[in-house]
Amino acid sequence: MDMLLEEKHRAVRQSVRRFCDRELRPIAAQIDQEARFPWEVIEKMGRLGYFGIQVPQSLGGAGLDSVSYAITIEEIARVSGSIGLCVTVHNSVGVFPILAFGSPDQIERWVPPLARGEKIGAFCLTEPNAGSDASGIEATALANGDRYLVNANKVFVTNGGVADVCLIFCRTDPSAGRRGISVVVAERGTPGFVTGDLEDLCGMRANPVCSIRLNDCPVPRQNLLAKEGMGLKIGLAALDTGRMGIAAQAVGIAQAGLEEAVRYARQRHQFGVPIAQHQAIQSMIADMATQVDAARLMVYRAAALKDKQLPFSKESAMAKLLAAETASRVTDMAVQIHGGYGYSKSYPVERYYRDARVTRIYEGTSEIHRMVIAKSVLDGA
Repeated sequence: MDMLLEEKHRAVRQSVRRFCDRELRPIAAQIDQEARFPWEVIEKMGRLGYFGIQVPQSLGGAGLDSVSYAITIEEIARVSGSIGLCVTVHNSVGVFPILAFGSPDQIERWVPPLARGEKIGAFCLTEPNAGSDASGIEATALANGDRYLVNANKVFVTNGGVADVCLIFCRTDPSAGRRGISVVVAERGTPGFVTGDLEDLCGMRANPVCSIRLNDCPVPRQNLLAKEGMGLKIGLAALDTGRMGIAAQAVGIAQAGLEEAVRYARQRHQFGVPIAQHQAIQSMIADMATQVDAARLMVYRAAALKDKQLPFSKESAMAKLLAAETASRVTDMAVQIHGGYGYSKSYPVERYYRDARVTRIYEGTSEIHRMVIAKSVLDGA
């Protein structure tokens, strides 16, 4: 696969893999079990530009392209899905909307500390009664002089427990339906900004997912992103990039499952030979390897289209759908190859299996992505 990449992309993979194997792998199982966010590694990642992968260097970022971004997320998730999730959400739906829609003052204020990892970003759209149907949000931001008073109950917020800069989707005009949805940026520490308890999740346990509630939270009107009524446009643009990042994360998890399955199959003996010599195991490994490569190619295609400034919404949805489904299938087969040991926390495939499952849910469910893809195909795109 690497032979299809440019030298700069191979160098990114080598650099990120070396860092993750040295700094993240030794603690990956522990932080999952303890549901602990590893600030000691996050700070190092910030200094290396992982939190501003596509942010221009003039704003404190790494200034890399989308293919490099996909490779970076894939390599982090290959070691820890939780930290891969943190980095991709921060970059794609935390930083990107500010870069793409923010005013010069907003960009100068928020992007450099976000790019350096000094602040963590979060995308706050999901509510108890709004998820796949983003137009169903009930949060409000009502103008009151030179500020908005924001009332919101956002749930399942990735990075929520550590986020400093939160993009809040809310209704600035409750009577205007979809056209009344806007995005305001709320910062931790503002009066009325309340972080809920961490969710006790099945997988991605080292990511501090929680609810964020805003109770008459005063947000300056200059914190409005773009214009009132542009919330859904901002959200859809961010999710195109976000889907590509989650797809890359799913590929990384799947790759990890494949590698562990191959390692175990070579070592485990049954009937007098390594199980890798049994046709049933070989058949599973062949399917796993093929599916991982296919998903990876889909991700890189979407990233390459984005780099060429070509439409990539359908391709991003396809990549996310295929990669998420692949991660679930591949990690399931990895557990099967391990047999009873695959169901034990003593082996990493158990963690990969749990982490893979949610990739079919967040940043748009597989069912929603099928709808997006079908509409694009039927419309002739």
